[in-house]
Amino acid sequence: MPDAAAPRVTVAMITRNRCRSVLRTLDRLAALPERPPVVVVDNGSTDATVAAVRAHPVGARVLAVGRNTGALGRNLAVRHATTPYVAFSDDDSWWAPGALDTAADVLDAHPRLGLLAARTLVGPDAVEDPLNSVLADSPLPSDPDLPGRPVLGFLGCAAVVRRSAFLDAGGYHRVLFFGGEETLLAYDLAARGWGVCHVPEVIALHHPEPGGRPGRSAVVRRNTLLTAWLRRPVPVALRHTGHLLAAAARGEPEAAAVLRGTLVRLPAALRDRERLPDPVEHAARLLDGESGGEGGRRGSS
Repeated sequence: MPDAAAPRVTVAMITRNRCRSVLRTLDRLAALPERPPVVVVDNGSTDATVAAVRAHPVGARVLAVGRNTGALGRNLAVRHATTPYVAFSDDDSWWAPGALDTAADVLDAHPRLGLLAARTLVGPDAVEDPLNSVLADSPLPSDPDLPGRPVLGFLGCAAVVRRSAFLDAGGYHRVLFFGGEETLLAYDLAARGWGVCHVPEVIALHHPEPGGRPGRSAVVRRNTLLTAWLRRPVPVALRHTGHLLAAAARGEPEAAAVLRGTLVRLPAALRDRERLPDPVEHAARLLDGESGGEGGRRGSS
């Protein structure tokens, strides 16, 4: 008989040169009643992050890869996890007490569920992340085998995955590196028959540093376009490209940078191109209508 006390969820985190932030997150994870095992992938920090994380009493397993692997660090963390489920935290996010047990119960009860997108509360005032309402209002039809509203996007720091499903889908894609990479993973899970659902009973807490991350908007737009070329029909990818070309022609500085970044990565994207199955493509088209086309926030962190 399985040990009822055995952990079911590992928390996986990637970080780089954010020592103070990651230690704050580890403090919150150490205080959770679930006492989850933690895997931290350090993406080539040059400050004291690695030593500080290794010394933290949460007892995290630290994987120091020596370079910036972007979102692929999450793939490494999942491969090293030994629990059936993995919850992702960024180095500025953590989980509400009891959330991981709730997530594990939902995944236990729904064996076709590959990923659940949590409800995200932001900052000390616990403000609703705008993506919560987007996910809750998803136009995708309900599925009797799944626990919540089907979606094809999520926030990277507010998702819990079935480890076997994540590995089956190949995890995060190498071409995107980082920024708006969630939609492609949702596509790939759905293409292999796994459900992706919004489950608002599971709560993630996000405390980003003020000021945002410069250049992130351009990276997300680049990866939206690359995702179209990786998985969508050629006319859809051409339409996304046309929107961006028109923006560049209007003199939009960011659009030109997005095009340059896309062109560098496009050959690799085309080598890995794999059309979505018709039902998943139909779902993606429904969401295109909701988001208004290129750049809609269906799951970009």
